[in-house]
Amino acid sequence: MLIDGEVNHTNQVEEEAHFDFDLFVIGAGSGGVRAARFSANYGAKVGICELPFHPISSEVIGGVGGTCVIRGCVPKKILVYGANFGGEIEDAKNYGWELNEKVDYNWKKLLQKKTDEIIRLNGIYKRLLSNAGVKLYEGEGKIVGPNEVEVTQLDGTKLSYSAKHILIATGSRAQRLAIPGQELAITSDEALSLEDLPKRAVVFGGGYIAVEFASIWRGMGATVDLFFRKELPLRGFDDEMRDVVARNLEGRGINLHPRTNLTELTKTEKGIKIYTDHKEELLADVVLFATGRAPNTKRLNLEAVGVELDNAGAVKVDEYSRTNIPTIWAVGDVTNRMNLTPVALMEGTCFAKTVFAGQPTKPDYNHIPCAVFSIPPFSVVGLSEEQALEQANGDVLVFTSSFNPMKNTISGRQEKTVMKLVVDAETDKVLGASMCGPDAPEIMQGIAVALKCGATKQQFDSTVGIHPSAAEEFVTMRSVTRRVTASGKPKANT
Repeated sequence: MLIDGEVNHTNQVEEEAHFDFDLFVIGAGSGGVRAARFSANYGAKVGICELPFHPISSEVIGGVGGTCVIRGCVPKKILVYGANFGGEIEDAKNYGWELNEKVDYNWKKLLQKKTDEIIRLNGIYKRLLSNAGVKLYEGEGKIVGPNEVEVTQLDGTKLSYSAKHILIATGSRAQRLAIPGQELAITSDEALSLEDLPKRAVVFGGGYIAVEFASIWRGMGATVDLFFRKELPLRGFDDEMRDVVARNLEGRGINLHPRTNLTELTKTEKGIKIYTDHKEELLADVVLFATGRAPNTKRLNLEAVGVELDNAGAVKVDEYSRTNIPTIWAVGDVTNRMNLTPVALMEGTCFAKTVFAGQPTKPDYNHIPCAVFSIPPFSVVGLSEEQALEQANGDVLVFTSSFNPMKNTISGRQEKTVMKLVVDAETDKVLGASMCGPDAPEIMQGIAVALKCGATKQQFDSTVGIHPSAAEEFVTMRSVTRRVTASGKPKANT
């Protein structure tokens, strides 16, 4: 690879004098800011541009901090915290809390607190860049050559800069379903900034965002109908655990509509009327489309420069995040690899090491934990049972535990916590772990370290638990729930 420290140094002094920057980053979200800061720390002269700040994005509006900080993970989690209190108030009664009067909820107060927090974080990200010596430009960036970027400022003025390396880190944007009346629906951007809390909400989608917003609105007292195309929500996750999540959503009062598509939306005096392909009709105050995201590449001028895109419009990169143009790189959701904020951070770190520290580093996508912040939350690391069987050369051992959390024994809430370990029968290595229940993401982060280190089931079993806790179940599941053979796959060394 051509990286600093390995290039031909014949014209290095001349080249470095020629470029305005060693690195110019387009997009100041999680991946872009990480790459910019770390590259600057390695001695590079770095510039970065980002669209002006606003909670709701568009092709010309964004903000330093990106989707996660401004209109994604952070504000979403704040709303999840708020929604959790709905159930907590119910559970408190059997713990002796006398709630004699109706408890009112002030949505606008939480909304303002959420906005205050993302404005604060936007300022922190700007300071992080400044403290690292990164030059920030507010405006829309596009690539006009292998070593040249153009930034259109807010007043329309165009600035042109040359850079030895260019990094694309523009992320992705929520998409709308192409049906009649689609303009009546909202995306997750608007859902995080609604002026009024809906009393009746319809959510279409089966992924993270759909399940999370269904939980948020239901936790705050709304009637929620969740429509999705498959038999269960959360396609791609462990099927057994998907069923657990679905049961919990129903247990919390969310109406599930599997194998159902929305076909049309119309505006009426009583609200938005929703039509489905099952001939159902219902009314809602809000309809959320949570049907995926698309990479932000349309306005970057990439085709003209020759940067290759895939069929979804994502930037195609190699194992080091390099495009087919040697001086142009890309990290984060815009590459559509594994679209998680911590992954973008990892890719940005690896990029900086590869290009400016003389340490060629590939991102490692194994054992990356993730969480769905439904109520209760669901978290996983490693392989699902289905993935383990697909990759196995031999049998797979499945260990499960389903139990009523101690808190629920007093509150009376009928909601099981479920944990699962998937183990290679031959090597005893733990291939995957999952949990649905309170504090699942907090617990799974620690389990992820164990799997990253190659932990075996015997090592789990020999670990002393913390009592009383839910987490201790992960080290006390000693009885095999089932042994599954990978059908059609020959065993190794036979």
